[in-house]
Amino acid sequence: MLSTMTPTVEAVARTDAGLASQLRVSVMRLARRLRNERDPQNSLGVGAISVLGVLLRHGEQTVGQLAAHERVQPPSMTRTVGCLVDEGYAVRRPSETDGRSTLVAISEKGRQTLLADRRRREAWLARQLKDLTPEERDLLRQVAPLIERLASA
Repeated sequence: MLSTMTPTVEAVARTDAGLASQLRVSVMRLARRLRNERDPQNSLGVGAISVLGVLLRHGEQTVGQLAAHERVQPPSMTRTVGCLVDEGYAVRRPSETDGRSTLVAISEKGRQTLLADRRRREAWLARQLKDLTPEERDLLRQVAPLIERLASA
């Protein structure tokens, strides 16, 4: 008789394919959970919040640079930037070096909104981390840069 028990995470993750599958599922579930911790009063979508994050980290960008960073087509980024500008979360200005280019920067409203959103989600995650052992938290400190490297590839 075949067992109907689901294999454990440890058993699935023994192969590279199993690890890839388990990591995909776990990262997506954590991302979903963190999205659920967003302020319900914040009407910005995940993509718009991500664009604000790029602008905060990297400074002014062209729409093309933002599209490349977010791995979307420029027309999609043009719409996102348009909404951010219309709602006061970002500002546009002509490039001083290239008259054909427009630069996008985060506004003070965008900065405050983004930082409040991050604080809320990071507070939830910090509470969850407290339930882990010190050894588990140390392991996550080692793994976090690897996950970032995978995400940036």
